Amino acid sequence: MSNDMKRNWNKYKKHQSPSISRRDFVNGCAISLAAGSTSSPMAAVAQGLLDASALPPYYYPPTRQGLRGSHAGSFEIAHAMRDGSTWRAVDSGEGDYDLVIVGGGISGLAAAYFYRKQNGPDSRILILDNHDDFGGHAKRNEFWHDGKMYLVNGGTLNVEAPSQYSTIAAGLLWELGIDRTRYFARNRNMFSFYRDMGLQGSMFFDRETFGGDKLVVGYNELPIEDAIAQSPLGEAAKRDVVKLYRTTENYFPGLSAEQTRTKLCHISYSDYIINVVGCHEDVVKLYQASMHGSFVVGPDAMPAIYYRDSGFPGFNGLELEDLPPNLLANEAGGQHARENSARASSGDPDMYFPDGNATITRLLVRSLVPDAVAWNAGTGSDMEDIVTATVDYSKLDRPGNQVRVRLNSTVINVRHAGEAQVVSSFVMGDRAYSVRSKSVVMACWNSVIPHLCPEIPPQQKEALVYGVKSPLVYTGVLLANWQSFVAAGISRVTAPGGFFTSIGLQAALEMGDYRTARSPDEPIVVRLSAYFDVPGSGLSRREQHLIGRKRMLETPFATFEQHIRDQLTRVLGESGFQDQRDILGITVNRWPHGYTYSYNPLSDPEEWAYSTTPERPAVVGRQRVGRIAIANADASASPHTDGAINEAYRAVNELLESA
Repeated sequence: MSNDMKRNWNKYKKHQSPSISRRDFVNGCAISLAAGSTSSPMAAVAQGLLDASALPPYYYPPTRQGLRGSHAGSFEIAHAMRDGSTWRAVDSGEGDYDLVIVGGGISGLAAAYFYRKQNGPDSRILILDNHDDFGGHAKRNEFWHDGKMYLVNGGTLNVEAPSQYSTIAAGLLWELGIDRTRYFARNRNMFSFYRDMGLQGSMFFDRETFGGDKLVVGYNELPIEDAIAQSPLGEAAKRDVVKLYRTTENYFPGLSAEQTRTKLCHISYSDYIINVVGCHEDVVKLYQASMHGSFVVGPDAMPAIYYRDSGFPGFNGLELEDLPPNLLANEAGGQHARENSARASSGDPDMYFPDGNATITRLLVRSLVPDAVAWNAGTGSDMEDIVTATVDYSKLDRPGNQVRVRLNSTVINVRHAGEAQVVSSFVMGDRAYSVRSKSVVMACWNSVIPHLCPEIPPQQKEALVYGVKSPLVYTGVLLANWQSFVAAGISRVTAPGGFFTSIGLQAALEMGDYRTARSPDEPIVVRLSAYFDVPGSGLSRREQHLIGRKRMLETPFATFEQHIRDQLTRVLGESGFQDQRDILGITVNRWPHGYTYSYNPLSDPEEWAYSTTPERPAVVGRQRVGRIAIANADASASPHTDGAINEAYRAVNELLESA
């Protein structure tokens, strides 16, 4: 165990309540803080034991379990403000800043990095974030068992299609110490490790959706005739699945390739399967989760052309041409069902770190507040070292810092005070404070910016709230071992009718001193993903997101836990899995405002999805207003990390060029 890992383990043991039972642990009780009246930093502030912005030395959010992501305490002030509550802010007394950044996610932290790089290292910057941890959606979850740390992403997880990153985004990663060549040299088998063991993907058919529980091992590797024959679907539906895969019929005779593409842009994949190809309605159920990982809705709310361009069945007989390989070449992200798959799959594959893109945010914080993040003199200050480096949260917001990262602080108002100053007000604990700065970068969600910045013109406000972010849940479950996966012959599961539609063993990674499990006898983190859509409703993607968000926020931890135990037992029970024995810990990261909304020709103008037209709401909404600039993934209409970085760079340049 490295020195950093030992320090983390000692800190974890010291501040863990000795009275917490295993059942309480699994039910998500706070296990990372000492019991007592000062376990909450906000409680300590209220008692006058800490300065308003101070955090205790034992403060360490990554080890907290239960409901994380948009956790309790992170959204109540914003919801109260939305519903009409007001606060009277007092000056914080900390002097003027060069820049205040609203939001401590990838875009906000990158904006601070770019600003310092261009405006000088003496720039005074304050980053305000409503969560109890930095990183925005790029959060880190830590499990500890018998002195060993087990990591998983709590949110944003991939550096997707890194070969396509802009010079700016790729350059930032390089400067932070992320070396793609070195990464792939050490992790070249991370996608083949389980396959080399003989483990395969699988499809789980649940009885509620398909009439019976059935695990089909190697579903996507088998000929479709053999795979679907093992399913509990009725005979008519089974025949139609094969028909969908094997059809060579042109269902739009007389239409040109361009006309056929346009036709497929404006009908959903479910309509295409049922009403064009003529399949049984149960066939659509197979694809309910197929694009959850990209769009968080099913085939009833996505255009058929997205499925065709992503390689789904049913289109072999149509007269169609592939998209130009350079279409949207400068747009963020990789293959997102709107770009040419050949271009997206060229170059390096996706990069995945043990804690997801929290690796990037931790490297950014280290560059901004060096004293807060330790580094190993033996391995340097880079992607290998940061995985096990300790973070001292009590040093993030010290008065002597040139860059201060202030957590648990919800911004409620940003307004100009004359031509040369901006006043930002925020609530921390039960008090409101204000700070002054030369400029502000809004690196929070687009949808909240109109509530915070009353000076924004009405047309721009409408553009900012146009997109509805996707509600999704990333869950990490620490298992005592993964022998049941090996016995079942699987490494991952797609469950199109399940509460969690994706279940899988974490990628086999090696980064610095950290290495994921290689023996089935070792503990491992299993990743489960849930997406709150409304299948078969006929509602648009945006409408489904609004309903799904409400459902997510109404779902208690006990319900998530029940589904975790139920699904793992139904999939793996016959292979020896026992939930009471095998589950060591659960962290549920709920993101009611998850993926950025990207345009969809089924319900948005076609040119928004396939061109960079300035009429897109993302472009209209991100315009600078005086000394207030906007930087976030929403501004790029892309939920990808490079989008967040590119927009941060643009926003900072807008401010510096206008100064």
